[in-house]
Amino acid sequence: MAAKLPDPVSELAFNGDKDPFLIALGERTRALRARRGLTRKGLARAADVSERHLANVEMGVGNASIQFLRLVAQALNCTLAELVGDETASSPEWLMIREILRGRTDPELAQARGALAVMFGAPASKAARRQRVALIGLRGAGKSTLGRMLADAWAVPFVELNRQIEAAAGCSLAEIHSLYGPQAYRRYEKRALEDTIQRFPRAVVATPGGIVSEPANFNLLLAHCYTVWVRATPEEHMSRVLAQGDTRPMNGNAEAMADLRRILDSRAAFYSKADESYDTSEKSTEEAFAGLRDQLRAAIPTVG
Repeated sequence: MAAKLPDPVSELAFNGDKDPFLIALGERTRALRARRGLTRKGLARAADVSERHLANVEMGVGNASIQFLRLVAQALNCTLAELVGDETASSPEWLMIREILRGRTDPELAQARGALAVMFGAPASKAARRQRVALIGLRGAGKSTLGRMLADAWAVPFVELNRQIEAAAGCSLAEIHSLYGPQAYRRYEKRALEDTIQRFPRAVVATPGGIVSEPANFNLLLAHCYTVWVRATPEEHMSRVLAQGDTRPMNGNAEAMADLRRILDSRAAFYSKADESYDTSEKSTEEAFAGLRDQLRAAIPTVG
């Protein structure tokens, strides 16, 4: 009679090679099950999953599928984020705050964010914030060109945040991404923004297009700068970048325009958090500058 082969999952449970994430997942599953007063058998039955597989997950050795976790989360009446360990499910206060915000409209959430920013973020006063204008938006909208022109007209410093990021890192943006990765870039971005806020009480700041992708950095920008979303059509974004001699958006990418549209669509809801928006489409540089300066004169009369 052939010897029975060991169960690889069971072997893994006793050889000390458990994955820390799987261990934590198992602990959360047991804790949530206990909070609901369910036995393992009861949870397996409610979720319609294998009790043996559930046992392995709770032991920290079961590599569960997304579908398995979704079924378990439904049976436990919790979110998938709570089960896998999202920060907003890490304590009773987080869960209660999240429940208060659940189902709120965007304007209501914006009001709540503003109240939290005042409570915890130490934002600049309204008057101080309006002395530091930040232009946000995709590459090719005209942030740098219009930012320099505004700064000259208002006799205030112009800050290109990308250059400040390179100075903080001691290398180019491309080298930051290739050598250290996106997380390091966001850290340098935050450091550069904090330094700019501290050094320049009055300025025009041109920001990187992706600053809205990091909520902490975008919150910092909104709290200390009067922000303007400088917009253009996707076609104009692309043509302006190409006109500057940068062919990278098109190199080896037949879907460049579709990619650009997806990026714009994914960021539009964040860009729209700006205090104002200004469309530069079908405008010459001079026309765009005059229109933007006139639009801002009403909001920022002291520098307009």
